[in-house]
Amino acid sequence: MKLRPLLLALLTVPLLLGCVKEPAAFLIQGGDHSLTIERNKPYFWSAGWEVDLITARYPDCQRRHPLKKTAEKIRIDLYRVEPGVFILNQGKRWYITETRDCRMQQFDAEPPDPGDFIGYFREKNDTFLFEPYEEETKSTKPGKK
Repeated sequence: MKLRPLLLALLTVPLLLGCVKEPAAFLIQGGDHSLTIERNKPYFWSAGWEVDLITARYPDCQRRHPLKKTAEKIRIDLYRVEPGVFILNQGKRWYITETRDCRMQQFDAEPPDPGDFIGYFREKNDTFLFEPYEEETKSTKPGKK
């Protein structure tokens, strides 16, 4: 009968291994002032990713905002409107966030001028990361839709 607890423990290991949380951060002024996209797959059988935006400006505020759940590939473009105000584009969805009060809101329609493109969050070589926009890689800059 001692085999039953061991078997139960071995069966729960795959469930624990299936949980994946991967953050990717855009540091504004070090780790205390940042925008982080966190993708989360709570179970190995989960389809797609749960995606959150974490807006932080310590010690004044930190907020977690859910974004649209997405399929396997994630790409979220990041634009700067003015210091502390950013626009994010996730497919057909557009969001605005600011770091003064760590608020976020979804746009009803695409903004006419999202600001300066500064980079994007994506998976590269099985790692989720923020990739800054560099002038010499203009092919990665999203065009007007």
